[in-house]
Amino acid sequence: MKRRNLLFCCLLAAGCHETTPNEGAAKADEAKSSTPAIKAPPPAEKVPLYRTTVGTEPVAEYKERTENPLNDWYFSVKLYETPKTFQYVMKLKYEELEGDDTLNLPNVGVMPKPVIQKGEDKYSCIVGFMDHQNQFREYKKVYVKNDELKVTSLKHYTVATYDK
Repeated sequence: MKRRNLLFCCLLAAGCHETTPNEGAAKADEAKSSTPAIKAPPPAEKVPLYRTTVGTEPVAEYKERTENPLNDWYFSVKLYETPKTFQYVMKLKYEELEGDDTLNLPNVGVMPKPVIQKGEDKYSCIVGFMDHQNQFREYKKVYVKNDELKVTSLKHYTVATYDK
């Protein structure tokens, strides 16, 4: 009986530890993430979560012609805006194969700037974004393997703000 009361008191004491909102979640996410959290400066103006106008043209594009001698085929990736400010639709194409995926960028306190760079492999590219320090952050890899389109997440990002 005394052991049970001692265990209960220990659990109660451990549960009484105060944390600021999201501190525990941010630390847990940072520990799980393949990269450390991006420490964004507090935004002077909050970036709206929704766009007032959604563009119809791609905001970023990568295109490479395939080696098919009979057809005018390409490997291409295009990013399109959605009503959500930090969400984009990726339209993928390799020859006659088509697909799409969603790209959710982190809110680093500035308007998102998605970027697509050429990958190391043939028919591959890296989809990422420019952070608040204008540094490229890779996020997803789009590539062709065995004549199939593939998308792989390279890194995961967490944004945390800290009170001083």
